[in-house]
Amino acid sequence: MLAPLPLVTLDLTGLRAADEKGRTVVWDTLQAASALQGIVNRKEPRLYLFAIGDGASLDRFWLKNLESRWLKGGKTSVKDLDEALKTFRSSIKGAVVWDPRIPATSNVASTIAGVEDLIPLRYDPSPDSLYTRWTQSSEGPKLPILGKLMNGDGSPMFPWKGTDFRSTGSAKCDAYLWAAENYLKKGKCDPGTLAYYPDAVWLKTPRDIPWQRTLLTNHDYFVAKRAFFFDLSPWDDTPAQDDPHQMPGEDGRTLRAVLRKAYDLNRGDFIHVGGFIPWDQKYTSHTGSPNEPVPTEWRYAEVLSNFNAYMDADAAGLHAMANASVFTHEPLKASYPQKMPTEADLRAKGYLDASGKVVPKAYAAIYGGDYDAASWLYTKLPEMWDEPERGSIPVGWAFNPALSRRFPTGLAWTRDTARAGDVFIAGDSGMGYLNPGYLTPPRPYSHLPSGLPAWEKLNLAEYKKWGLGVTGFVIDGYAPPMAPETLRAYARFSPNGVVAQKLPERLQLIDGVPFLRMSGDLTENPTNGAKQLVSYLPPAGPASFSIARTILWGPKGIKEMADLAKVQRPDLEMVDPYTLFLLAKISLR
Repeated sequence: MLAPLPLVTLDLTGLRAADEKGRTVVWDTLQAASALQGIVNRKEPRLYLFAIGDGASLDRFWLKNLESRWLKGGKTSVKDLDEALKTFRSSIKGAVVWDPRIPATSNVASTIAGVEDLIPLRYDPSPDSLYTRWTQSSEGPKLPILGKLMNGDGSPMFPWKGTDFRSTGSAKCDAYLWAAENYLKKGKCDPGTLAYYPDAVWLKTPRDIPWQRTLLTNHDYFVAKRAFFFDLSPWDDTPAQDDPHQMPGEDGRTLRAVLRKAYDLNRGDFIHVGGFIPWDQKYTSHTGSPNEPVPTEWRYAEVLSNFNAYMDADAAGLHAMANASVFTHEPLKASYPQKMPTEADLRAKGYLDASGKVVPKAYAAIYGGDYDAASWLYTKLPEMWDEPERGSIPVGWAFNPALSRRFPTGLAWTRDTARAGDVFIAGDSGMGYLNPGYLTPPRPYSHLPSGLPAWEKLNLAEYKKWGLGVTGFVIDGYAPPMAPETLRAYARFSPNGVVAQKLPERLQLIDGVPFLRMSGDLTENPTNGAKQLVSYLPPAGPASFSIARTILWGPKGIKEMADLAKVQRPDLEMVDPYTLFLLAKISLR
């Protein structure tokens, strides 16, 4: 067996975006570095970036984690991006040049980069630009320009004037439709992987967004997978904020056209969509658009669900991530089974009396969320997983199985280091974030047949691999409640229990599986969270069963909250979700 090649590291923490010139340097560097990384890391880890966290603290943490467990072979560093390209020059075929007058072409260039092993470069003829240094200068690598998203005379290529498709009149939308016709429809992209990341609008309207939140470092995995990149508003009733002269809803129509092409090529199998509504940059009231952020998220979820697509939701705040093209090489076990509680376990803990009935207490479980995004887990684990309080209070850690695509490292490491109180459940809606109410007809945004069989098949496989038996939170959003056949499908692949929003009763059995309505969120701090948890509990008396959601709480905060709640409700018994559902099921006998 050949010895592993050394890992090359590149430190990007010296980048500064203090002015327009700085932003262009940052953008050009990050986009090129991420594309280079995605291309060279396809088969094995070769290039690792230090970029995210204070002084790249997150990337340094995860590299040490990998090296302590499986990443061997030594490492070496390069001083800058030029040296990185020189090191991996044989893997790069050339460059694709995009038009800064049309920010959407930056995403089109990232699509082409992954498909054709090219470096995406912003057109800029100034002497010191990356474009000039890498394609024109006699002292540079002289990358051949194998794609150019501009006309030969330098005029904009979009709006489209060709015959491939009918122009929308929008340069932005036409750029994506052209890419869909020439790369997605022709089978050059992976139709099962899409990437929703902000285009280059940050160069013109930075809105005090730090460079890490351009999310260019998130690109590497999707370049490696030859994904289709896009950045489109889901709304039908208003022009997109970054394209105010388009016909109202043109972004939404273009988004559906892209999703339909991916659906057809993927033959109805489910599509992994990385990224999220860039509400901190465009499309919502946060930046001056008429629609609020949460309704915009829910509309986007509706649309994806109609096309058999789910989110790996890099939502603004903790959404910057680097090195997923390295993490994806994590060597995984065949499966990660969990020990499920038995009635004997419940008796031993005093939860069942001598006759086998549930002892009257207020049983409550914690849904430890929200981890429906690889970026959020990558960001939070370093600060919370080693807290000494972990394990003292049972928690159902809702790490979505979809995170195994970009961050199997987080899923594998937490399972290998779990303590007695740590259990793992599926997060938002199962495999990934969608609205199950739109898995079955009518599907108004797509008019497609049922996606339920494909969803059940996917979840059965992923739940088996990751040892999951509970779906911790079905997000219904604006979708209708789950149809009876959808409820039965969830009962089959989530046999220990299901938590949802739109259920007719607080507790019910469907095909022998308990379904429970989510009680609510615990917000702000442990003191407030304790009051909220107690408010969700029925009055003391018969045994009751509740589950509440925390968002990005660590073990320390959860323990403080639980201790305070116990003072207010002495009959409170904190249990893990598997125990909660088994008790609930027994109570219905």
